[in-house]
Amino acid sequence: MTTEHFPLSGELGDDGRHRLVQRVYYEDTDFSGRVYHARYLHFLERGRTDYLRCLGVEQGALAGSDDAIVFVVGRMEIDFKGPAVMDDIVTIQTHTSEAAGARLTIEQEIRVGEKLLIAAKVSVVAISSSGRPRRLPADLAARFLAH
Repeated sequence: MTTEHFPLSGELGDDGRHRLVQRVYYEDTDFSGRVYHARYLHFLERGRTDYLRCLGVEQGALAGSDDAIVFVVGRMEIDFKGPAVMDDIVTIQTHTSEAAGARLTIEQEIRVGEKLLIAAKVSVVAISSSGRPRRLPADLAARFLAH
């Protein structure tokens, strides 16, 4: 068995997709030994967070600036194709398919090897510190679409 090593925050590939590798632990599973459905949200969140990090988007700095931007999930569609089980090595793939106005559309997949387990489409909204939708600055929107 060969083991690939990935940086802690994953990697942006030449295809514009971010890949984050994670192991499935006992805490991720239900009584059957399969990943509990709600735990996939954790894997998807980690994928999105590290995707932003690899794009050079520092969420803490954005949220703490005078012109604050915070990202919140507005909608999520998830198709469950198959289960992951304890000790599986899953790869979370993430990329932006749209960035316009205050909204990003982020598409994600979770795979074990080539086998697709989860396909998700996530609508993320940029908001101000007061909680109102806030248009993405052009340079930030371009960064999402460049990858």
